[in-house]
Amino acid sequence: MDPEIPSAARAYDYLLGGGHNFAADRELAKKIQVVQPGVVRIAQQNRAFLRRAVLFMVEAGVRQFLDLGSGIPTVGNVHEIAQAAAPDARVVYVDYDPVAVAHSRLLLAHNDNADIVDADITRPHDVLDAGPARRLLDLDRPVGLLAVTIGHYIPPEADPAGLFARYRDALAPGSFLALTHLTDDFTAIRGEQIVNTMKSSRNNVFPRTREEVLKLFTGYGLVEPGLVTTSSWRPGKGVTSMQDTERDGLYAGVGRRL
Repeated sequence: MDPEIPSAARAYDYLLGGGHNFAADRELAKKIQVVQPGVVRIAQQNRAFLRRAVLFMVEAGVRQFLDLGSGIPTVGNVHEIAQAAAPDARVVYVDYDPVAVAHSRLLLAHNDNADIVDADITRPHDVLDAGPARRLLDLDRPVGLLAVTIGHYIPPEADPAGLFARYRDALAPGSFLALTHLTDDFTAIRGEQIVNTMKSSRNNVFPRTREEVLKLFTGYGLVEPGLVTTSSWRPGKGVTSMQDTERDGLYAGVGRRL
């Protein structure tokens, strides 16, 4: 690991108020804040969506989760959310950022039902054949696949739709996919400037249109309210979505494997 090269995972950690980041990561986050002033809100709404999506899956009977590109542990991790609602829930995190992997291992050292795989999510076999995945996941039963703010780091040449299809094909019917994805469909989002800023990091970013994001759900039936923005996805009783939802910057949705 070169601490002089910023990482998206560590910059995200900084935006959420975490302390597992280096000077280069903080500098990158500050540059993003200049070109996209609402990025902290984007990160917070994204995290809130993750919580609601996990709880939705638990209520639907899912007891095992695979979190692709899980990032650095922060407040409200998937295993904390899921196991608070269903103590027998099992969670496998996947990341290749050294800081994310190291802190996840420390956090999960005494949790027998959660572990992390150190792997590149664009290599599904490396993920699914890893020891933690084999130990904790029964692929003959429904799995909650989480792809929260990871799809827009997959370059076009890696065939994002094909990659998501490979994970889908490994899952049992009744599994779920929850994802969020950066878009520049909205005038409130300065996609080109974000893309250029991220070129200084180890993680280039590729915003996609609504139609392109929908292709990632091929083979799934979207649950209500369909593909919307993060704050608009089932905001909860007594809570209304933000009036200017385009400032969410991310499409969000949950689909059930057909």
